[in-house]
Amino acid sequence: MKATGIIRKIDELGRVVIPKEIRRNFKIREREPLEFFVDNNGEVILKKYSPIGELGNFVRAYADSLHEVMGHIACITDRDNVIAASGAPEKEFVNRPFSAAVEQVIQTRKSVLIHDTRQHEYYKNESEENASKFVSEAIAPIISDGEVIGAVIMGTKDRDVKLGDLELKLVETASGFLSRQMG
Repeated sequence: MKATGIIRKIDELGRVVIPKEIRRNFKIREREPLEFFVDNNGEVILKKYSPIGELGNFVRAYADSLHEVMGHIACITDRDNVIAASGAPEKEFVNRPFSAAVEQVIQTRKSVLIHDTRQHEYYKNESEENASKFVSEAIAPIISDGEVIGAVIMGTKDRDVKLGDLELKLVETASGFLSRQMG
């Protein structure tokens, strides 16, 4: 564990303020749930809570099913990282931040079909390292209780394949199903 040098006191209601720098660096937003852990040394650890991540093996199996049905790479994310992927090496996607397009979809709360990631407006200002791993992709936000908790992504690296309405409808169906699992 790394010390920050920042010290805060607990107020009379038992609250403590998380410093702005830490909230900004770890993308902790207002009203975002945090989970508390206590280790054997008496240290209290706060971790961003991922409701979609709580589905664990179910989400991995769902990504596997999407890949098996369509043959494209399937990913399921929470608000910060890819939590399940199928059709590509896990180390390439899982526990890694997602693309700028996924962030845009989360912000707009609308599904999107991107035929060419090199030309799409969501990627026009992206650096080479943050560019999409896909040539074409379909993305649908997962919305539960009015909050976006993640996204379902289907993509291809094959330049000769363009995803279409069928793939978009499939990721929208998957996101709707996953949101109902959270309810």
